[in-house]
Amino acid sequence: MGLFKKFVAGLQKTQAKLVHEIKRIITGSPKLTGATLDDLEGALIGADLGMMMTTQIVAAVKKVYETQGSGADVFAIARQEVEKSLASDRNALIRTADSPTVVSLVGVNGTGKTTTAAKLAHYLNGQGEKAMLAACDTFRAAAIEQIKIWGQRLNVPVVSGNYGADPAAVAHDAVSAAVARQFKYLILDTAGRLHTKNNLMAELQKVHRVIAKQRPGAPHETLLVLDATTGMNALNQAREFHKAVKLSGLVITKIDGTSKGGMVVAIQKELALPLKFVGLGEQADDLQPFDAAQFAAALFPS
Repeated sequence: MGLFKKFVAGLQKTQAKLVHEIKRIITGSPKLTGATLDDLEGALIGADLGMMMTTQIVAAVKKVYETQGSGADVFAIARQEVEKSLASDRNALIRTADSPTVVSLVGVNGTGKTTTAAKLAHYLNGQGEKAMLAACDTFRAAAIEQIKIWGQRLNVPVVSGNYGADPAAVAHDAVSAAVARQFKYLILDTAGRLHTKNNLMAELQKVHRVIAKQRPGAPHETLLVLDATTGMNALNQAREFHKAVKLSGLVITKIDGTSKGGMVVAIQKELALPLKFVGLGEQADDLQPFDAAQFAAALFPS
């Protein structure tokens, strides 16, 4: 399946809800009225596009109606505004001149970090880049076994320690191993932690400090993994993690299981963080690089 078809399939629930609501609004009132704009605003907010993006789309629709009259294509206007907001020259994963490029995946419990780490390594290997995994979640039951199973399945080496070990020590050993074995990428699977727990955030900061001493500039990417099904609750997570560890980008998982896919737009709009990858299914190759044009087209079809 091509990437665009994966976007369409993944955003099917979100798109179906949006298309139904917008068509209902347009059909009910071909002329632009205050009530029409209110209904459109409600539909966009209901899809978790957020107030900033919603306001931008509604303003663009109003402007086109004022200049062109009735018959304006609301879907085309919304698609253009979303693409314009999400497009970034920073969407691609960083690759440092000297190896390894260290990527730290962070987030709350249950967002799919471990699975995402494995899928990201698989994607990089498919691009001809050698990737290694580090099992820095030393607390969650079966976390180490889970990432080892993924590693075996996808032929990706995993550096791990014992349960209860210091995550920073595991990260340190993993950096040393990646350097010695000349891997291009090292992906850290960190423990899930509530964004409200200061002690756990301090532990994450320690992991980053330790590897920065070994490898200047590391982690070169700190990607927040967010679960699309949580909708706008993910925005609070993003704010707090960004304060604690200075995020460089986002990975959104479980888009295929939600009608709240618009949260991708809302979070990116507020925090101005590039969206690096999206999870569009459960298979190993269902983690895909983010494409703003294809995402917008899947969300607001022609």
